[in-house]
Amino acid sequence: MPMRLLPLFLRLGFAVSLLAIGACAAPQMPIPPAKVDAALATVAGKRTAVFAGGCFWGTQAVFERVKGVTATTTGYSGGSGSSATYDQVTTETTGHAESVEVVYDPSKLTYGQLLRIFFSVAHDPTELNRQGPDVGTSYRSAIFYSNDDQRRIAAAYIAQLDAAKVFPGKIVTEVTPLKGFYRAEDYHQDYALKNPANPYIQICDVPKIAALKQQFPDLFVEYKGK
Repeated sequence: MPMRLLPLFLRLGFAVSLLAIGACAAPQMPIPPAKVDAALATVAGKRTAVFAGGCFWGTQAVFERVKGVTATTTGYSGGSGSSATYDQVTTETTGHAESVEVVYDPSKLTYGQLLRIFFSVAHDPTELNRQGPDVGTSYRSAIFYSNDDQRRIAAAYIAQLDAAKVFPGKIVTEVTPLKGFYRAEDYHQDYALKNPANPYIQICDVPKIAALKQQFPDLFVEYKGK
């Protein structure tokens, strides 16, 4: 959600300026794949990953268009269940980050591939406690791991990308254990799909979808809703 603490007219004016400079645009080329990754499973199944990369509208819009992803949910991670509401999270005092739970089939998609998409097109991992026009710890970059394999793969990939200087700055993404994921309010689910004319969606999220299709054509699928 763009700059909640500013009046609406200022938010939209700032968004227009971002369009001019491309501040929300994703990179043009995909980053290298993870050298440390899990192998594809031999049988179909269901696994879950949780990522935070700024406003969860755009993060969901990306992952729900990835082949092998079977479900996505916007929500909050990093704080307690009692504070996992939009009104409380916007105060920037809850410890929560806007997050997306990604359910995927490990026989079609690996955790490392999800991370590559996360770092390539879903957000900018070098921005600390913000993404584009959105500022605050709820917009931080974070990977919430649910097991040691996820932690190991994520940490190794960040080290790999930093060592190769893939980004102009150091990656600030947190790798932290998942203590809970709390589903966001209904109106936040599939928000980008349901509100395609929203200026924020047009400026910050539509380019991410286009970048996913351009950079990962073999993994891109159209999404029309649940």
